[in-house]
Amino acid sequence: MRRAVLIALAVVVTIVAVVFTFQRKLVYFPSPGPLPSADEVLPGGRDVRLVTADGLLLDGWHFELPDAPVTVVVFPGNGGNREGRVSLARALTSRGVSVLLFDYRGYGGNPGTPSEEGLTFDARAALDLIDGPVVYFGESLGAAVAAELATYRAPKGMVLRSPFTSLAAAGSHHYPWLPVKMLLRDKYPVVERVSAVDVPTVVLLGTRDSVVPPAQSREVATAARARLVEIDGADHNDEVLLSGPQVVDAVLSVS
Repeated sequence: MRRAVLIALAVVVTIVAVVFTFQRKLVYFPSPGPLPSADEVLPGGRDVRLVTADGLLLDGWHFELPDAPVTVVVFPGNGGNREGRVSLARALTSRGVSVLLFDYRGYGGNPGTPSEEGLTFDARAALDLIDGPVVYFGESLGAAVAAELATYRAPKGMVLRSPFTSLAAAGSHHYPWLPVKMLLRDKYPVVERVSAVDVPTVVLLGTRDSVVPPAQSREVATAARARLVEIDGADHNDEVLLSGPQVVDAVLSVS
């Protein structure tokens, strides 16, 4: 009996050690480059380069319209790269607003390894490229990045799509048998951060989201004093949540 307990304990310790060591591979899922140039993606697009405070050069696309009232800075989720957000840029530019798409470190062929601190540097470098009013659009993990940036420099408005309350809460939902809060290096305390920001905000969620529980997004909306838009039947990666009409209307409502 004692031997069985020791073996079980050793297995648990090993699993915890592996998760602690490789945890960021469970959080960040970058797609590599190379990617086409901006004008190949959308006519008039311009390739841009972000310079981070820790010395990285990151690539992005700026779709700048003359006389646009705002620029929407898009903070992607934890998967893919900026090419997967082109449909959103197309939908927004067709409605008269400029858009900046960029990739975090480690994504889209960019150098570096993603982390909470690193993505904070990346977001601030993106903001440095824009003159004039901005709207932050953050999807999932990107909502956490946008929320942090809003505490540094408030935007004209903010749209958070499928936000979690904190990374620990999201992780605990998927790995309830692990001491996630104790293990995590990256925290992303979204509720804490949006509570400290006072800008027009919309929170969007899909009622059948299988990645971020809708209850967590509703909690973020309450903390942010935001208008809540629920898209019935939508899952986390459904197109309606990527660039659907409710998404575009939400961005325009705070622009």
